[in-house]
Amino acid sequence: MDCGPSDSGPLKTFFLKTITVSLKQKKMKLFTLTICVAVFFMGCNDSTKTTDSVTADSTAIKVDTGTTKPMDTTSATTAPMDSAAMMKSWQAYMTPGQIHAMLAKSNGTWKEEVTMWMAPGAPPSKSTSTAVNRMVLGGRYQESHHTGSFNGMPFEGISLVGYDNAKKIFQSSWVDNMGTGIMNMEGTWDSTTRTINFKGRVLDPGTGKDMDVRETFTIVDDNKQKIEMFADQGGKETKTMEILLTRK
Repeated sequence: MDCGPSDSGPLKTFFLKTITVSLKQKKMKLFTLTICVAVFFMGCNDSTKTTDSVTADSTAIKVDTGTTKPMDTTSATTAPMDSAAMMKSWQAYMTPGQIHAMLAKSNGTWKEEVTMWMAPGAPPSKSTSTAVNRMVLGGRYQESHHTGSFNGMPFEGISLVGYDNAKKIFQSSWVDNMGTGIMNMEGTWDSTTRTINFKGRVLDPGTGKDMDVRETFTIVDDNKQKIEMFADQGGKETKTMEILLTRK
């Protein structure tokens, strides 16, 4: 369980619901609050302690993918809370690092040349769009706003990309005006090819079932990038999209 001074919406919701119930049951009020506080601090004592190492140069990024420490369930209820260690772990988790600085180097406006394959073997369709990138929430995430056209219709999409300091992985969410779902993916960095390899699942509207998807995001240099999308269609992975990005 993570705990700290920010990003604590789920915990706040939990406490508010607990306090509401306890107020309705006045005889249990003090007991309920005591149990909640005890559970909260016992969970905090097992925060994951990890660090990352990376150079800010996008042409030579090295990520330490060390494993996270498993929760010690035997000592969670007996070991005293180490508030200093807890705060240090939380600070490491919440503080943007050099990987976030690498993401920030892509801030600005980009021209996108988009090629799409609607079905295996189908002829590709081509279009152009524009992406505007900016870091948000204190440099922790990169928000990208994409605008263009698709099959004669206006197209708009928004992505959010971040790096989880504790899990040592990149995370990505995508929404657009061509659907009502959210595509979430997680990925790792390949320093040899300077590529983030994302994987996830998304609904196929044609079948009504989820399908595996994969994305490669390659940093060619400071002014050129390449995105390739793949999907498992009928048990076979096929390429569905390619985007060539050039900084404006």
